Amino acid sequence: MSQTITVEGMSCAHCEETVEDALEAVDGVTEARADREAATATVEGSAASDDLVAAVEDAGYEVSA
Repeated sequence: MSQTITVEGMSCAHCEETVEDALEAVDGVTEARADREAATATVEGSAASDDLVAAVEDAGYEVSA
């Protein structure tokens, strides 16, 4: 299953990597791709949306609806 979330505050490749690492640490995530220009992160796997949001926010970024 694929989920896409809107991530505010990514401004460089390091930001994308930080978001991807945070998401890939969530149980059930098999792959994560962040795109700072689109302000999105796409996640493959069975993780709950709330867990994905929490991981991104814990990494210091904002998730918008």
